[in-house]
This record gives sequence, C-alpha cells and structure tokens, in this order.
Amino acid sequence: MTHIAIIGAGISGLATAYAIEHQAKQAEFDVETLVVEKEPRTGGKILSIKDDGFLCEWGPNGFLDNKPMTLDLCHQLQIDQQLLRSDDNARKRFIYSDRTLHQLPENGFSFLKSKLISWPGKFRLAGEMVIPKRQNEKDETLAEFGRRRLGSEALDKLISPMVSGIFAGDPETMSLKSCFPRIYELEQEYGGLIKAMLKLAKKKRAEVKAGKAVASAAGPGGVLTSFSGGIQELTAGVAAALAGKILTGNGVQQIEQKEDGFFLNLEDGQQLEVDMVVTAAPAYAVANMLDQLNDKSSTLLRQIPYATMNVICFGYQREQISFDLNGFGYLIPKAEGCNTLGTLWDSSIFSNRAPEGMVLLRSMMGGAANSAAIDFSEDQVKARTMDDLTQIMGIESEPDFVKIFRHRHAIPQYTRGHAQRLQELEESLQGSPDLILTGNAFYGVGLNDCVHAANQAATKVIARMAKRRE
Repeated sequence: MTHIAIIGAGISGLATAYAIEHQAKQAEFDVETLVVEKEPRTGGKILSIKDDGFLCEWGPNGFLDNKPMTLDLCHQLQIDQQLLRSDDNARKRFIYSDRTLHQLPENGFSFLKSKLISWPGKFRLAGEMVIPKRQNEKDETLAEFGRRRLGSEALDKLISPMVSGIFAGDPETMSLKSCFPRIYELEQEYGGLIKAMLKLAKKKRAEVKAGKAVASAAGPGGVLTSFSGGIQELTAGVAAALAGKILTGNGVQQIEQKEDGFFLNLEDGQQLEVDMVVTAAPAYAVANMLDQLNDKSSTLLRQIPYATMNVICFGYQREQISFDLNGFGYLIPKAEGCNTLGTLWDSSIFSNRAPEGMVLLRSMMGGAANSAAIDFSEDQVKARTMDDLTQIMGIESEPDFVKIFRHRHAIPQYTRGHAQRLQELEESLQGSPDLILTGNAFYGVGLNDCVHAANQAATKVIARMAKRRE
C-alpha cells in the first residue's frame, strides 16, 4: 500500500486525488490517498453561495467546454447530465471605452463597423501583417508584444481588459509566453497573428469540406459551462467520489523528508507519515511548507506574486434597470479611470442566479494594478462599485442585495521570467522525486488548466510508483 498525501482541497487537489485513484486502479497499484486542507471546507476558491434567492460565485463561475479535461472529469463522476451551458445571449461581450459600451466585434465586418478602435488604430492593427516575427529569446511582456504587433490602442482597449478579466493582471509585467502560450506559438509558427488566422481558417475550411469536425482555429472559443446549483457542484462531486480520506481545518506547516517518504507536520501538532506528497496549495503556502526541506524551491515559489480581488454581487429588481442586459457583461480598460475591472451580468449568463423579477450583477475590483482596494471598507467598496454602475449602465437605485467577497491572494501572476523560474523550480526538486507540485500557480489559472495539471501530476505519481516497485 502506497500512502499519498495531497495538500490542498481546491479543484487542483481534489482532481489530483481522484486522478491518482483512477490511474492507480487501472495500473493495479494499491494506493491510499489523504487530502489535507487548511480551511474547514473543500473547494478552495470555488464556492457557490445561495442567499435570499441569489446564487453568488465566490470565485470562478464556470469553465469553457472547448477543452476535454473538465468535461471528461464530469463524465467520469456521472454529473455531466447536470451541466448547465451559459445562455446564447452571453456570447455578446462588451468593452467600456470613451464613456460608451462597445460590443466586441465577432467578425471582420463588425470590426470595421465598430467604434471601439479608431480608424488609425484599425490601420495599425492591419499593419500587423507586415511586422516580422521577433527573433530574440527575451521573455516579452504582454504590453511589449501588444505595442510591437498590434499598436498602443489595441493594447489599451483589447489586450489590457482581457488580461485583467483573466488574470486580474498588469500587461506591463505579465509574460506573453507563460500567460498565452498559444499566441506566442502562432507568431513563431506563422510569422504573425493575422497570417495565422488566415492559414488556420483555410485549413479549417478544408477539414470541414472533408467532413471532419473541427474546433475554433485560434480563438479561446468554447461555451462557458457550470451547474444549476453553481460551479461548487464540481468540487463537491469530486470530493464525494474519492475513496481516500479528506482532512479539513488542519493545514500543513512543514514537510520533512525521511529515508523513504515524508513527515507532514500539521497545525494541531499531528505528524503524518506518507510515502509521496503532491502539493496543490498556493505557491506562497507551499513555500512555507518547504522552508526547511528545500530553501531554493521556497525562494522560487515566493517569486510568484498574487493579485488581490474584491468580488461584489449586487441584486436589483429588474424594473429598476432600464439598461439592456442581453449579454455577458463588460470589461473596463485601465485608461478609463474606473473603480472596477468590469461587471458580469450573472443572471443573464446562467439561469436560476436571481429570484423571479430580479437580476444579479457581479463586479470585480482590485487586481495587480489596484491592490489597495483589498483594504477598502465595505461602504467604500459598495459606493465605488455603484459609481461605476451609474456611469456605465445608468443605474441610480440602491441594490436590494449586496454581497462582498475579498481575496487577498486571488490569482497567481505569470510575470516576466515565469517560465525560467519554473524550470529552476523543477531542477531544485530533482532530489525529491516523491514530492510533486501542481495547482494554478504554474501552467494555467483556469479550471481546465487545473484539471489538466492534476491529471499530469497523477501520471507522475503512477510513474514514480512503478519505479519504486522495480
């Protein structure tokens, strides 16, 4: 029997434990998993809060269905019949610029008609066709990439809001290669983004003509997917399916290596003895656990910063809002000088998010460029959010329902040099092959990324078990 501890009961840790059990059964290995979680509940940043008829997401609100990993997990858990796709109207997304909401163009014709980007900005974007690909290997930031290939206006009005929406990040510091590896690859492979889109579109048409089913060529694609009871149904489903134990409300303070495994020193004084460890906790927390075991790894893990975030849920009577809520919501470029990063029209995205005759709006405030917002008072957060909703959507009324959630360590930031740090981290852990790191601090922050990384971590565990058996 191999005893495996997984530290952290967010989606990364739970999915890792489940994948280990699943793969071990296929390989006919006898394992016992133990998930150790500091907080009194499982789920990590995933928490769906039902209050006064509203369903508020504490963290992420779903996953895109264009990649198979999370859908496959739901199928294995037999909860895929309960999946809820977002409303078709939620495909419409907006950017607030020059005191106007602009729908993001969906094709070339709508892009030409759109007033989001000025005509000089459009000509600059079109000029991307003739810009040569970058040759040097310097880790380019998203801002450097955006200015070089697309121009300053596209950076400010398209790239920056996208980065704040996904990472709550600052494009001036974020690594292109680590945040959006596919975009980096497209430039390297095709010489530019427009060239890549044209060639991939041509390839897609040929495959469709040949009768092949193909996905979107280059864009993120996919339909935002959740559950009628909120995305927490996913983590609850994984936790319920585990054969091993889950220990909550008792964090790991220190990991000690012994001759053939590890000791886990817990907050309550317990010491657990296990054969292998997979950490799925935030980078800064793992750094503390490894301080005495591997100071090099601890140092590297502490170099991964986290953005702060306030999540503000407002419920209104539908008749109080004259604004057309037929869409997903909007993001706000930093140059607009607003208090929030954007607002999602949650009750338009998924059904059952608000009582009959009510609507639910969810705004984000903070991020890497406004970290001070995490310390605003409740009244300040509410007032500043209302100021933005008044300016952008014309909402003058007080909300009937208010929920404010604070995340001091919301989203890991893949800043310049991230890939090099990960390489050094991997090298620093070579002396501890039975210690494996996973989670959203390394190769992707989305739910799909976390599940994919969990599967990879489980594969490493099974490979290590096979080697130990030799």
